[in-house]
Amino acid sequence: MDHLIKSDLYRYAGDTSLSSFIRSMRIPGFRYTYFLRKCAVYEKYTIPGFIYRLFYHRYTYKYGFQIPRETTIGRGFQISHFGSIVINSKSIIGNNCYVSHNVTIGQTNRGKMKGYPTLGDRVWVGAGAVIVGSVVIGSNVLIAPNAYVNFDVPDNSIVMGNPGRIIPNPDATQEYIVNIVE
Repeated sequence: MDHLIKSDLYRYAGDTSLSSFIRSMRIPGFRYTYFLRKCAVYEKYTIPGFIYRLFYHRYTYKYGFQIPRETTIGRGFQISHFGSIVINSKSIIGNNCYVSHNVTIGQTNRGKMKGYPTLGDRVWVGAGAVIVGSVVIGSNVLIAPNAYVNFDVPDNSIVMGNPGRIIPNPDATQEYIVNIVE
């Protein structure tokens, strides 16, 4: 699990030194992700598990992030702004993904899209975006702020608007996602 924390740290700071770790702990997104990752490792009824869960719950309420410990999140996850992020526990998030504030990645309970989203690698999700249902978001995809996505999105695309519109672009996340972890 430490390799996941180091990959997250690299996304925030560009290196994995102790001084970068200390600096990054002042960033709400990294701090929350650190305790989220630690909670996933330690059993609930161990001393470290209890301490990590205590901080995890504190930061859940302080920052407004609702990301369950069971959520599958790949390497290099980044939250740069704090405030109201909701991710369903059965969603799958790939490597080098970025999530901004006021984002919902959730389930749909009925209809043909019933289920949970799966995000590929290098997905940038802008402020206020909503991704719902059993949809697959490809790799190298930029979901623009306030976009509503309830459909599959191919690789190398930009999604804009409500309802969302797909715009093919091979450089969709270039300069949006930095410090990529390989």
